[in-house]
Amino acid sequence: MKHRILVTGGAGYLGSIMVPDLLAAGHEVTVLDNFMFEQASLNHVCNHPNFSIVKGDVRIRDIVAPLLAKADVIVPLAAYVGAPLCAQDPVGATTINHDAITMMLKLISRDQMILMPTTNSAYGSGDENNFCTEDSPLRPISQYAIEKVAVEKELMQHANAISFRLATVFGMSPRMRIDLLVNEFTWRAMKDGTIVLFESHFKRNYIHVRDVSRAFQHGLANFEAMKGEIYNVGLSDANVSKKELCDVIKAELPKFMVLEAAVGSDPDQRNYIVSNAKIEATGFRPQMSLPAGVRELIKGFTMLRNTRYGNV
Repeated sequence: MKHRILVTGGAGYLGSIMVPDLLAAGHEVTVLDNFMFEQASLNHVCNHPNFSIVKGDVRIRDIVAPLLAKADVIVPLAAYVGAPLCAQDPVGATTINHDAITMMLKLISRDQMILMPTTNSAYGSGDENNFCTEDSPLRPISQYAIEKVAVEKELMQHANAISFRLATVFGMSPRMRIDLLVNEFTWRAMKDGTIVLFESHFKRNYIHVRDVSRAFQHGLANFEAMKGEIYNVGLSDANVSKKELCDVIKAELPKFMVLEAAVGSDPDQRNYIVSNAKIEATGFRPQMSLPAGVRELIKGFTMLRNTRYGNV
């Protein structure tokens, strides 16, 4: 079935992968984005007749309401993503990550479908074995995770909603983010050749950005069976520590030097092992492994350099 889909924040890291995928599947896609990072990540789909773009702020009711009224499906990607950005502008983070979603939920009908990314960072440290399922207690640490938890509670009161608790995302995207852990460590391996790890045994789960897009398409195709539920979305064979992640990168870049600090702590205290069995039981399987993603990043970073503050 073809749908009219509104993607807020659709020019971002995830949206610039997902929007072309949705168009290729035959859907009509409208993107609402404020282009806060001055990105031009959707240039390659502007020729598509089913693509529409609106520049605007998701917090402004007069902009959002008419776009919502035309949509069968809403994918709210617009967010201040990650603890550092939220700490830099906590008011902006709250109004985008929480208040705008609350307003959206009040404006839509019970028949409209919502597929929303949340975060498995909400688990904090998991149980005594650091193991987490969708039923595990939530112990969010950062403002980002705290507000995603609050929004998810409101979201699941909607009759036609799916929440995807995403693992840490990695991989190349037209709106690239180097600050995500796999991306950052691979970048440092290529550009610096070395890294110092704090609390290198801390584990988390990972998922490729293209597999996140596939998970949303899977949810849309199987919506009646999956609605009303929360799903972890990650690679089941990639519950790895920071040291183990560096070992994966070192297998591709043997000169990468990894130093483990005896003192100091990571400001992001997430440490957990996540089960993805629930979404796998619906038939979804990620296609991009962690080593394949690192190889992709190496190719991508060969083309990138930070020229903002340097002469070379």
